[in-house]
Amino acid sequence: MKKSKGDKIFDICNILFMVFFLALIIFPLLNILALSFNDGQDAVRGGIWFLPRKFSLANYAAVLGGGSTLGGSSIYQAFFISVAKTVVGVAAHLVITGAAAYAMTKENLVGRNIFIKMGVVTMFFGGGMIPTYLVITDLGLLNNFLVYIIPVMFSFYDMIILMNFFRGIPKSLEESAKIDGAGFFQIFFKIIIPLSVPVFSTIALFHGVYQWNDYMTAKLYITTPNLQPLSYKLYMVVAQSTTNAATGAGAMLTHITSTSIQQATMVVTTLPIILVYPFLQKYFISGMLVGGVKE
Repeated sequence: MKKSKGDKIFDICNILFMVFFLALIIFPLLNILALSFNDGQDAVRGGIWFLPRKFSLANYAAVLGGGSTLGGSSIYQAFFISVAKTVVGVAAHLVITGAAAYAMTKENLVGRNIFIKMGVVTMFFGGGMIPTYLVITDLGLLNNFLVYIIPVMFSFYDMIILMNFFRGIPKSLEESAKIDGAGFFQIFFKIIIPLSVPVFSTIALFHGVYQWNDYMTAKLYITTPNLQPLSYKLYMVVAQSTTNAATGAGAMLTHITSTSIQQATMVVTTLPIILVYPFLQKYFISGMLVGGVKE
Protein backbone atom coordinates (compact mmCIF):
# COMPACT_ATOMS: atom_id res chain seq x y z
CA MET A 1 0.00 0.00 0.00
CA LYS A 2 1.38 3.37 -1.05
CA LYS A 3 2.04 5.72 1.84
CA SER A 4 0.76 9.26 1.80
CA LYS A 5 3.00 12.28 2.23
CA GLY A 6 1.81 12.66 5.81
CA ASP A 7 2.65 9.02 6.60
CA LYS A 8 6.16 9.45 5.21
CA ILE A 9 6.73 12.61 7.26
CA PHE A 10 5.48 10.80 10.38
CA ASP A 11 7.81 7.84 9.74
CA ILE A 12 10.81 10.15 9.31
CA CYS A 13 10.00 12.09 12.48
CA ASN A 14 9.40 8.86 14.38
CA ILE A 15 12.75 7.41 13.26
CA LEU A 16 14.62 10.61 14.16
CA PHE A 17 12.98 10.69 17.58
CA MET A 18 13.83 7.05 18.28
CA VAL A 19 17.45 7.57 17.16
CA PHE A 20 17.71 10.59 19.45
CA PHE A 21 16.13 8.66 22.33
CA LEU A 22 18.49 5.71 21.74
CA ALA A 23 21.48 8.05 21.74
CA LEU A 24 20.42 9.44 25.13
CA ILE A 25 20.63 5.88 26.47
CA ILE A 26 23.69 4.54 24.65
CA PHE A 27 26.10 7.48 24.94
CA PRO A 28 26.13 7.66 28.78
CA LEU A 29 26.70 3.91 28.93
CA LEU A 30 29.65 4.15 26.53
CA ASN A 31 31.07 7.02 28.57
CA ILE A 32 30.84 5.00 31.80
CA LEU A 33 32.50 2.04 30.08
CA ALA A 34 35.32 4.20 28.73
CA LEU A 35 35.99 5.81 32.10
CA SER A 36 35.99 2.44 33.85
CA PHE A 37 38.77 1.19 31.54
CA ASN A 38 40.77 4.41 31.74
CA ASP A 39 43.50 5.30 34.21
CA GLY A 40 41.80 7.12 37.07
CA GLN A 41 44.41 9.86 37.43
CA ASP A 42 44.37 10.47 33.69
CA ALA A 43 40.55 10.65 33.63
CA VAL A 44 40.63 13.59 36.04
CA ARG A 45 41.87 15.77 33.16
CA GLY A 46 38.56 15.17 31.33
CA GLY A 47 38.03 14.87 27.60
CA ILE A 48 37.11 11.17 27.63
CA TRP A 49 33.88 10.35 25.81
CA PHE A 50 33.47 6.93 24.23
CA LEU A 51 36.98 5.41 24.19
CA PRO A 52 39.57 5.20 26.99
CA ARG A 53 42.57 7.48 26.47
CA LYS A 54 44.95 5.58 28.74
CA PHE A 55 43.77 1.98 28.99
CA SER A 56 44.00 0.44 32.45
CA LEU A 57 42.46 -2.46 34.37
CA ALA A 58 43.37 -0.99 37.75
CA ASN A 59 39.79 0.03 38.49
CA TYR A 60 38.45 -3.49 37.95
CA ALA A 61 41.35 -4.97 39.89
CA ALA A 62 40.40 -2.74 42.83
CA VAL A 63 36.71 -3.66 42.57
CA LEU A 64 37.15 -7.40 42.09
CA GLY A 65 40.05 -7.70 44.49
CA GLY A 66 38.90 -5.22 47.11
CA GLY A 67 36.34 -7.57 48.62
CA SER A 68 39.04 -9.71 50.23
CA THR A 69 39.98 -6.81 52.50
CA LEU A 70 36.42 -5.86 53.43
CA GLY A 71 35.20 -8.00 56.27
CA GLY A 72 37.41 -10.99 55.57
CA SER A 73 35.44 -12.58 52.69
CA SER A 74 36.18 -12.56 48.97
CA ILE A 75 34.25 -10.78 46.26
CA TYR A 76 33.54 -14.19 44.72
CA GLN A 77 31.78 -15.42 47.87
CA ALA A 78 29.68 -12.25 47.72
CA PHE A 79 28.90 -12.97 44.07
CA PHE A 80 27.68 -16.45 45.02
CA ILE A 81 25.43 -14.99 47.74
CA SER A 82 23.98 -12.49 45.25
CA VAL A 83 23.23 -15.21 42.71
CA ALA A 84 21.74 -17.49 45.36
CA LYS A 85 19.49 -14.85 46.88
CA THR A 86 18.38 -13.66 43.46
CA VAL A 87 17.48 -17.14 42.20
CA VAL A 88 15.84 -18.33 45.43
CA GLY A 89 14.19 -14.97 46.07
CA VAL A 90 12.67 -14.75 42.59
CA ALA A 91 11.39 -18.35 42.72
CA ALA A 92 9.80 -17.87 46.14
CA HIS A 93 8.35 -14.49 45.15
CA LEU A 94 6.72 -15.88 42.02
CA VAL A 95 5.20 -18.91 43.75
CA ILE A 96 3.83 -17.05 46.79
CA THR A 97 2.64 -13.94 44.96
CA GLY A 98 1.30 -15.98 42.05
CA ALA A 99 -0.64 -18.32 44.33
CA ALA A 100 -2.14 -15.38 46.21
CA ALA A 101 -3.10 -13.69 42.93
CA TYR A 102 -4.76 -16.86 41.64
CA ALA A 103 -6.74 -17.20 44.87
CA MET A 104 -7.81 -13.55 44.74
CA THR A 105 -9.31 -14.02 41.28
CA LYS A 106 -11.95 -16.30 42.83
CA GLU A 107 -15.04 -14.23 43.62
CA ASN A 108 -16.25 -16.79 46.17
CA LEU A 109 -13.09 -16.60 48.31
CA VAL A 110 -14.07 -15.94 51.92
CA GLY A 111 -12.75 -12.56 53.12
CA ARG A 112 -11.54 -11.58 49.66
CA ASN A 113 -12.64 -7.95 49.93
CA ILE A 114 -11.02 -7.59 53.36
CA PHE A 115 -7.72 -8.97 52.05
CA ILE A 116 -7.81 -6.57 49.09
CA LYS A 117 -8.44 -3.54 51.34
CA MET A 118 -5.67 -4.58 53.72
CA GLY A 119 -3.29 -4.97 50.78
CA VAL A 120 -4.11 -1.53 49.42
CA VAL A 121 -3.18 0.01 52.78
CA THR A 122 0.27 -1.64 52.65
CA MET A 123 0.93 0.03 49.29
CA PHE A 124 0.83 3.49 50.88
CA PHE A 125 1.89 2.93 54.50
CA GLY A 126 4.73 0.97 56.05
CA GLY A 127 5.73 0.10 59.59
CA GLY A 128 9.03 2.00 59.50
CA MET A 129 12.63 0.94 59.90
CA ILE A 130 12.71 0.39 63.67
CA PRO A 131 9.52 -1.73 63.90
CA THR A 132 10.73 -3.74 60.90
CA TYR A 133 14.08 -4.32 62.59
CA LEU A 134 12.33 -5.53 65.76
CA VAL A 135 10.18 -7.93 63.73
CA ILE A 136 13.23 -9.27 61.88
CA THR A 137 14.98 -9.76 65.23
CA ASP A 138 12.01 -11.56 66.80
CA LEU A 139 11.80 -13.89 63.78
CA GLY A 140 15.47 -14.81 64.23
CA LEU A 141 16.44 -13.56 60.77
CA LEU A 142 19.45 -11.49 61.81
CA ASN A 143 22.56 -12.90 60.13
CA ASN A 144 20.34 -15.40 58.36
CA PHE A 145 20.22 -15.98 54.60
CA LEU A 146 16.41 -16.10 54.78
CA VAL A 147 16.31 -12.39 55.64
CA TYR A 148 16.82 -11.81 51.91
CA ILE A 149 13.88 -14.08 51.01
CA ILE A 150 11.04 -14.09 53.56
CA PRO A 151 10.34 -10.33 53.98
CA VAL A 152 9.91 -9.83 50.21
CA MET A 153 8.23 -13.09 49.20
CA PHE A 154 4.94 -11.28 48.69
CA SER A 155 4.16 -8.00 46.92
CA PHE A 156 0.61 -6.69 46.71
CA TYR A 157 1.49 -4.54 43.69
CA ASP A 158 2.82 -7.58 41.80
CA MET A 159 -0.25 -9.52 42.88
CA ILE A 160 -2.51 -6.93 41.21
CA ILE A 161 -0.53 -7.28 37.96
CA LEU A 162 -0.83 -11.08 38.08
CA MET A 163 -4.53 -10.94 38.92
CA ASN A 164 -5.28 -8.82 35.87
CA PHE A 165 -3.39 -11.26 33.66
CA PHE A 166 -5.09 -14.33 35.17
CA ARG A 167 -8.51 -12.83 34.48
CA GLY A 168 -7.69 -12.94 30.76
CA ILE A 169 -7.23 -16.72 30.79
CA PRO A 170 -10.40 -18.44 29.50
CA LYS A 171 -12.37 -20.04 32.30
CA SER A 172 -13.11 -23.00 30.04
CA LEU A 173 -9.53 -24.20 30.57
CA GLU A 174 -10.06 -24.44 34.34
CA GLU A 175 -13.51 -25.95 33.91
CA SER A 176 -12.22 -28.68 31.61
CA ALA A 177 -9.37 -29.41 34.05
CA LYS A 178 -11.84 -29.68 36.96
CA ILE A 179 -13.96 -32.11 34.95
CA ASP A 180 -10.84 -34.25 34.52
CA GLY A 181 -10.37 -34.23 38.30
CA ALA A 182 -7.66 -31.58 38.69
CA GLY A 183 -7.50 -29.60 41.93
CA PHE A 184 -6.58 -25.96 42.45
CA PHE A 185 -2.88 -26.71 42.92
CA GLN A 186 -2.74 -28.81 39.76
CA ILE A 187 -4.57 -26.12 37.79
CA PHE A 188 -2.23 -23.42 39.10
CA PHE A 189 1.03 -25.25 38.42
CA LYS A 190 0.09 -27.08 35.22
CA ILE A 191 -2.22 -24.58 33.50
CA ILE A 192 -2.00 -21.09 34.99
CA ILE A 193 1.79 -20.86 35.27
CA PRO A 194 2.59 -22.23 31.78
CA LEU A 195 0.07 -19.85 30.20
CA SER A 196 1.36 -16.89 32.24
CA VAL A 197 5.03 -17.03 31.28
CA PRO A 198 5.05 -13.43 29.91
CA VAL A 199 3.76 -11.81 33.11
CA PHE A 200 5.80 -14.13 35.35
CA SER A 201 8.93 -13.24 33.35
CA THR A 202 8.21 -9.55 33.80
CA ILE A 203 7.74 -9.91 37.55
CA ALA A 204 10.84 -12.11 37.73
CA LEU A 205 12.91 -9.43 36.00
CA PHE A 206 11.63 -6.66 38.28
CA HIS A 207 12.19 -8.65 41.47
CA GLY A 208 15.48 -10.07 40.22
CA VAL A 209 16.85 -6.56 39.62
CA TYR A 210 15.73 -5.59 43.12
CA GLN A 211 17.39 -8.64 44.69
CA TRP A 212 20.59 -8.10 42.73
CA ASN A 213 20.93 -4.40 43.60
CA ASP A 214 19.67 -4.54 47.19
CA TYR A 215 22.41 -3.75 49.71
CA MET A 216 20.36 -2.10 52.47
CA THR A 217 19.13 -5.47 53.75
CA ALA A 218 22.71 -6.59 54.30
CA LYS A 219 23.66 -3.24 55.79
CA LEU A 220 20.85 -3.42 58.36
CA TYR A 221 20.55 -7.10 59.19
CA ILE A 222 23.80 -8.86 58.21
CA THR A 223 27.11 -8.63 60.05
CA THR A 224 28.48 -12.03 59.03
CA PRO A 225 30.95 -11.40 56.15
CA ASN A 226 30.15 -14.69 54.40
CA LEU A 227 26.48 -13.67 53.99
CA GLN A 228 27.12 -10.24 52.49
CA PRO A 229 26.08 -9.94 48.81
CA LEU A 230 27.99 -8.42 45.94
CA SER A 231 26.04 -5.17 46.00
CA TYR A 232 27.05 -4.53 49.62
CA LYS A 233 30.69 -5.44 48.94
CA LEU A 234 30.84 -3.04 46.02
CA TYR A 235 29.19 -0.39 48.16
CA MET A 236 32.01 -0.87 50.65
CA VAL A 237 34.60 -0.68 47.86
CA VAL A 238 33.19 2.64 46.69
CA ALA A 239 33.01 3.97 50.25
CA GLN A 240 36.59 2.92 50.91
CA SER A 241 37.84 4.45 47.64
CA THR A 242 36.07 7.71 48.50
CA THR A 243 37.78 7.75 51.90
CA ASN A 244 41.16 7.05 50.32
CA ALA A 245 40.59 9.81 47.78
CA ALA A 246 39.75 12.28 50.54
CA THR A 247 42.89 11.40 52.50
CA GLY A 248 45.11 10.87 49.44
CA ALA A 249 45.97 7.34 50.56
CA GLY A 250 47.32 5.17 47.75
CA ALA A 251 46.37 7.57 44.96
CA MET A 252 49.87 7.85 43.50
CA LEU A 253 50.42 4.10 43.75
CA THR A 254 47.22 2.69 42.30
CA HIS A 255 46.32 5.39 39.74
CA ILE A 256 42.66 5.11 40.63
CA THR A 257 40.15 7.62 41.95
CA SER A 258 36.81 7.35 43.69
CA THR A 259 35.08 8.33 40.42
CA SER A 260 36.87 5.66 38.37
CA ILE A 261 36.03 3.06 41.02
CA GLN A 262 32.37 4.07 40.86
CA GLN A 263 32.33 3.67 37.06
CA ALA A 264 33.81 0.18 37.30
CA THR A 265 31.37 -0.69 40.06
CA MET A 266 28.40 0.30 37.90
CA VAL A 267 29.67 -1.90 35.06
CA VAL A 268 30.19 -4.90 37.34
CA THR A 269 26.75 -4.62 38.95
CA THR A 270 24.76 -4.00 35.76
CA LEU A 271 26.51 -6.49 33.45
CA PRO A 272 24.70 -9.63 34.76
CA ILE A 273 21.29 -7.93 34.37
CA ILE A 274 22.17 -6.82 30.84
CA LEU A 275 23.14 -10.39 29.94
CA VAL A 276 19.92 -11.87 31.36
CA TYR A 277 17.48 -9.29 29.97
CA PRO A 278 17.58 -10.40 26.28
CA PHE A 279 16.46 -13.90 27.29
CA LEU A 280 13.37 -12.49 29.06
CA GLN A 281 12.51 -9.77 26.56
CA LYS A 282 10.79 -12.13 24.12
CA TYR A 283 8.17 -12.95 26.76
CA PHE A 284 7.20 -9.28 26.98
CA ILE A 285 6.13 -9.33 23.32
CA SER A 286 4.29 -12.59 22.82
CA GLY A 287 2.55 -15.03 25.12
CA MET A 288 1.77 -18.72 25.17
CA LEU A 289 -2.01 -18.30 25.36
CA VAL A 290 -2.54 -17.97 21.60
CA GLY A 291 -4.23 -21.13 20.39
CA GLY A 292 -4.67 -22.47 23.91
CA VAL A 293 -8.43 -22.80 23.56
CA LYS A 294 -11.00 -22.44 20.81
CA GLU A 295 -14.27 -20.72 21.70
